[in-house]
Amino acid sequence: MDTGTHVVMGVALGGIATLDPVVNSDPALFNAVLIGTLVGSQAPDSDTILKLKNNAVYIRHHRGITHSIPAVFLWGISIPSLIYLFTPEVNFLHLWLWTFLAVILHVFVDVFNAYGTQAYRPFTKRWVAYGFINTFDPYIFTLHIAGIVAWNLGADPGIMWLIIYFVIALYYVKRYFDKRELVRLIHEYIEDVEQIATSPTMKQNVWRIAITTPNHYYVGRAENGHITILDKFNNKPIDYDDPVVQKALTDHNIKAFLSFSPVYRYEMSYYDEYTEVRFIDLRYRSRGRYPFVALAQIDDEHGDDLKVLNSYTGWVFTEEKLQNKLTPARELE
Repeated sequence: MDTGTHVVMGVALGGIATLDPVVNSDPALFNAVLIGTLVGSQAPDSDTILKLKNNAVYIRHHRGITHSIPAVFLWGISIPSLIYLFTPEVNFLHLWLWTFLAVILHVFVDVFNAYGTQAYRPFTKRWVAYGFINTFDPYIFTLHIAGIVAWNLGADPGIMWLIIYFVIALYYVKRYFDKRELVRLIHEYIEDVEQIATSPTMKQNVWRIAITTPNHYYVGRAENGHITILDKFNNKPIDYDDPVVQKALTDHNIKAFLSFSPVYRYEMSYYDEYTEVRFIDLRYRSRGRYPFVALAQIDDEHGDDLKVLNSYTGWVFTEEKLQNKLTPARELE
């Protein structure tokens, strides 16, 4: 989920904690727990700081190890321990319990959007992305804002937040069945489906879909149960025997892209100074373009002495902006 939603979830969990008699009877403990749930609801996303290094590192590691099973336990014990240093008079067990729950909730809700997490590490580095809740879901966020307003107006926080989270749980169930029905329709519409990537939109009845078959990729949109195919591409396997492709696959930007993207196509463009290998994520079609890409420009003019002249991975919404992010290959010669 987005940062704002994680913040309001931290507030909500602090409200639910008032149902704990130990927390409810100790104002100091309640304040410590509220700090714990707020920090715990944000801690797994601390890897956002990797953006300061470069896109490749961020893409490869965001929602990776910080969302793993060992990290959840580490956050769960380190955050309340730090808070306890400043409030040694409170009950540590209950402070730990609610803070740990906030960390678990953060990682749990992240697996349901299209971006996903590596929540099952260290058992597998597979990205878990069930793809039926939007990264920012206006319904979930609005329910939380309404709950915060009601709390400030005097509503009992424990009971109120339990009711809200019961409604949200029902909403998750509904969205799960919405996706299951969508998958069923796709299998009826297209033969030999190997993989389906779904991305819910801000509208309940509209989905973005990317479909893999043995021979083609299909990119489309589903609205009110009707599927529209917007683009169709040949499913061309990566040519691992091509030396230029082999060199591109050693680049850190390309590696980062391939470690993250489950549905992509690649293309090669030939120029006088270099050959460009470009990978294009098919999940994020926007205004007829695919803005999430990775590319490497390979100097192949000197026989077997191949060099990566330039590379990039990230979001670019026009070709002009992409080229502005790259140093012209001729300047690197």
